[in-house]
Amino acid sequence: MKILVPVKRVLDYNLKPRVKADGSGVDLANVKLSMNPFDEIAVEEAIRLKEKGVATEIVAISVGEAKAQETLRTALAMGADRAILVTQEGAVEPLAVAKILKAIADEEQPGLIILGKQAIDDDSNQTGQMLAALLGWAQGTFASKVEVSGDTVNVTREVDGGLETVALKLPAIVTTDLRLNEPRYASLPNIMKAKSKPLAQKTPADYGVDTTPRHTTLNVSEPPKRQAGIKVADVDELVGKLKALGVVA
Repeated sequence: MKILVPVKRVLDYNLKPRVKADGSGVDLANVKLSMNPFDEIAVEEAIRLKEKGVATEIVAISVGEAKAQETLRTALAMGADRAILVTQEGAVEPLAVAKILKAIADEEQPGLIILGKQAIDDDSNQTGQMLAALLGWAQGTFASKVEVSGDTVNVTREVDGGLETVALKLPAIVTTDLRLNEPRYASLPNIMKAKSKPLAQKTPADYGVDTTPRHTTLNVSEPPKRQAGIKVADVDELVGKLKALGVVA
């Protein structure tokens, strides 16, 4: 079985985002960019399935600027077999990404597509669901456990009330949550090997997809700074202030 794993290059999760002075977006100049953490988990899960003998090939895919090659090389160093970069400068909205992934899936004919539940830059949480709709495949979102058996994949999902397990007929879409696994570090030998693994470069036009944005960002601003707290002399004063704020009756 072939597994496709889409990955995205985003601001490193250890860094604090800085908003541009004109409020047009997040400042990405001279900052570290790395693989989206949820996508890293997706790559790890695909590798584990291959190690179990479930999968025979892992194809990493990224839609973005040319420098996304670095992110794909990371996926290759972790254990992916080959990669596809669909070059597109500027932001690409989830629907356009889903359409590109559908076209690639039609060509590659995978048995499973595993991707992060969301990217930490836009937090859209839409691509996986849109892709499932476009392909007409079953989907298991927010996965904390994935088990493939024959032509079925059992996905344990994290929901508001706890856990829910669904059985999906392959081919299917799975989006990963944080508790699914702990991604491995790429070893130096594997990093060197990744340089020689195939990485095909395409454009959205190759797949007949129009990436023209459908919405406009009006303004981006930082959250308000947290105000300092105050000390109260006793419980009665605390209750009085809470009543004044309408927190308690």
